[in-house]
Amino acid sequence: ERIINWCPKCNTSISDAEVEYEEKEGNFWHIKYPVKDSDEYIVVATTRPETMLGDTAVAVHPEDERYKHMVGKTVILPLMNREIPIIADEYVDKEFGTGAVKITPAHDPNDFEVGLRHNLEQIRVMNDDATMNEHAKQYQGMDRYEARKQIVEDLKELGLLLKIEGHTHNVGTCYRCNTVIEPLISKQWFVRMKPLAGPAIEVVKNGTIKFVPERFAKIYFNWMENIQDWCISRQLWWGHRIPAYYCQECGNMEVAAEAPAACPKCGSSKIEQDPDTLDTWFSSALWPFSTLGWPEETEDLKYFYPTDVLVTGYDIIFFWVARMIFSAMEQMGREPFKYVFIHGIVRDALGRKMSKSLGNGIDPLEVIDKYGTDALRFALTIGNSPGNDLRFSYEKVESSRNFANKIWNASRFVLMNFDDDIDFSKVDSGKFTVADRWILSRINSIVKEVTENMEKFEIGIALQKLYEFIWEEFCDWYIELVKPRLYDKESDTRLEAQYVLNYVLGTAMKLLHPFMPFITEEIYQHLIGSDESIMISNWPEYKKEYNFPEDEEKMALIMNAIKSIRNIRAEMNVPPSRKAKVIFVAGDENKKSVLSQAESFVQRLAGASDVVIKLDREGIPSNAMSSIIAGAEIYIPLEDLIDIDKEIERLEKEKANLEKELERVNNKLGNQGFITKAPAKVVEEEREKKKKYQEMYNKVIERLEGLKKQAHLRN
Repeated sequence: ERIINWCPKCNTSISDAEVEYEEKEGNFWHIKYPVKDSDEYIVVATTRPETMLGDTAVAVHPEDERYKHMVGKTVILPLMNREIPIIADEYVDKEFGTGAVKITPAHDPNDFEVGLRHNLEQIRVMNDDATMNEHAKQYQGMDRYEARKQIVEDLKELGLLLKIEGHTHNVGTCYRCNTVIEPLISKQWFVRMKPLAGPAIEVVKNGTIKFVPERFAKIYFNWMENIQDWCISRQLWWGHRIPAYYCQECGNMEVAAEAPAACPKCGSSKIEQDPDTLDTWFSSALWPFSTLGWPEETEDLKYFYPTDVLVTGYDIIFFWVARMIFSAMEQMGREPFKYVFIHGIVRDALGRKMSKSLGNGIDPLEVIDKYGTDALRFALTIGNSPGNDLRFSYEKVESSRNFANKIWNASRFVLMNFDDDIDFSKVDSGKFTVADRWILSRINSIVKEVTENMEKFEIGIALQKLYEFIWEEFCDWYIELVKPRLYDKESDTRLEAQYVLNYVLGTAMKLLHPFMPFITEEIYQHLIGSDESIMISNWPEYKKEYNFPEDEEKMALIMNAIKSIRNIRAEMNVPPSRKAKVIFVAGDENKKSVLSQAESFVQRLAGASDVVIKLDREGIPSNAMSSIIAGAEIYIPLEDLIDIDKEIERLEKEKANLEKELERVNNKLGNQGFITKAPAKVVEEEREKKKKYQEMYNKVIERLEGLKKQAHLRN
């Protein structure tokens, strides 16, 4: 018999790890316990007056001068009129409360230990449903809280309630039903933990098992080093039965794998199995080896045990991880896995834990039905760090679906531009363009980086890199750059473009497969040379022959140039259909050569009507818009971009509109009545509007001044 955590609603014991603590407002009731044959009394403070009915002592610290003269005396237990001793025990904190503690061995784990040391009686005053039992006398049949209320009233009437003091404390609740747990003395099955904890601690300390992130090992150690014996019996209908059998004739108990046909002691066939079930985490703790055929020495057990990685949440390190480790060390003699990869929990968009009471849970099947499995998997992984919680939002899943659509459409385009009789054995790597070598070098780097990230369990970082490469570099840049070669059936580098597209897309799909298995498998099956499932294909490896750092530098110059031209056009509100002359002043002959190779790229992707590349600024119009990038200066004659007079007229109208909006919002924010009466959110929205309008106004003024200056120079 020991103190266990009892749930009155579920009507079962639960382990220490299954108790969830909530901070609640309560009271300290200061109660006078009269000293026998004296006018003195000793005051104890308690948060649970209903348990005082089972008190069997009052304890004080042996060095507390206030109570030294009382040790050994007896007090009369209020309401019960039972004599109980005043004892000295170092468990008592003389600085806390009154320095005197009521001892109820049947209703408190610490009191239970004190009771054992002092040989105190154990009086349980509650039934399993948290109603008061016969030992509670006049309170029998009352619910524990009903009894608490009545006890406090009775103590007041007797003049034994000194005071009531407000108190905030952590209250243990059942993880299943949230009912307040009642510590009770009860006969249960326990596992002695100290012999099991030692090897389980050592196997993590010596690095045989590693936690990822490492910080969670501290949580593991803290629990394991302070572990208590584990109550494994549950009073539930569903679960593995306790393998204990009782003889109804002689009372003999046998623990056995199979039910005995007869009692080995008296021979009786009247055998009954223990009605309790095992804690679900007890059977879960056997998972790493029981699923592989243990206790038989199966081939699966030899091959798969121990496994490499356990992926689990931080909320079940105590429940599952620790128990698997010490169970495996005891039964198998070695670790069950090499790494414990800890992830956080999925919260709602506001960061709240999902629960039925909040109504903020999601049904994954509904999300999958609407957005697809790959999109959900992607959304739950991208940018997420090991051990950190993740905020779920439908916007994120929608964005993930957009990425899947991007991949699908890009792949369709690639496959549509493959010939039926395509033969990559005829590819001449000497015909690779700067764009080809750049994208091959980039996918090569991505293979190396993603592999390293995956090996370090940086899953979210790996996926972020893949996302940026596929969306930006492959789809937005390379595919656009090779379109002319694909469309030109006579191009002598068309086959090389097709090969590079096939290779890069296939490699990217392999890297992406663990995250988005369905779309990657479908696309991969249509690529050239993919005659097996992507799932069993080789993981991509870094290839030295596809390392082209010089071409990466060249493409960086080309892409920066195109981006800068696009930025100038966007700032000047130039429609895509309007072409403009672009003048490059290269930093040196090498940069000039690179830009010369990219002339067709600039015309197609930056809306250039004509591209001039030179080494000096001679002949550049004074009113040209300019931009400076590493390795070159870019100039675009203003007349090629806009009609200056019309643009000034448009900006004047925009300026007038913004002035009206600023006047309106300033009047609103200057109204004290609005500031004090309007909801804080509304006021904040108006302030944000003012900030936005002011920024827009400043930009318009800056543009107007620049254009008017250009117009003046022109005239």
